[in-house]
Amino acid sequence: MADNSFANKVAIVTGAGNGIGFEICRSLATQGATVLLNDLNSSLALEAAEKINSEGGVCRPFSGNAGDPEFVEKMVAEAVTRFGSIDIAIANAGITTYGSFLEYTVEKFQKLVGLNLQGSFFLAQSAAKQMKEQGTGGRILFMSSVTGLQSHPHLVPYGMTKAALIMLAKGLVGELSQYGITVNAISPGAVRTER
Repeated sequence: MADNSFANKVAIVTGAGNGIGFEICRSLATQGATVLLNDLNSSLALEAAEKINSEGGVCRPFSGNAGDPEFVEKMVAEAVTRFGSIDIAIANAGITTYGSFLEYTVEKFQKLVGLNLQGSFFLAQSAAKQMKEQGTGGRILFMSSVTGLQSHPHLVPYGMTKAALIMLAKGLVGELSQYGITVNAISPGAVRTER
């Protein structure tokens, strides 16, 4: 008997062409959710969605830069237009950059913060606005990291962005719980994936 824990729910997962994001999409879809799978790489997004669909899930690819607030708004609008609502938003997209703090460049910093923080912040904002309008609550999940909780050499900027996501989740609880929207952050350690 199929598990329909997420029946009639619509989810967006960013950075989901492979790795943790893909497995989240697969898990949601096999439990009844309709999933909009985002990845920067359009062929990877398509391939991932097709794999999930072949396993009986309902998954549509939506490629683009999850760090761009304008794109994020379009993605949420696409989910609502195509599927009727947005119930779950998972800000999984992120990059890991290594380097000495003393030699870390402005360019690397801005790229890192642009995706890891800006993208996550504006996905949550756009999804929460829609969830509030729907009046049915929702779920927002940030993908933090063990590096946001403990120091790792040459990962200081990355760890900083992941620590900020934990604080973002805590802060949003006070603002969004009144609308029935739960906000959480999880902090995985090293995971054996393509990345």
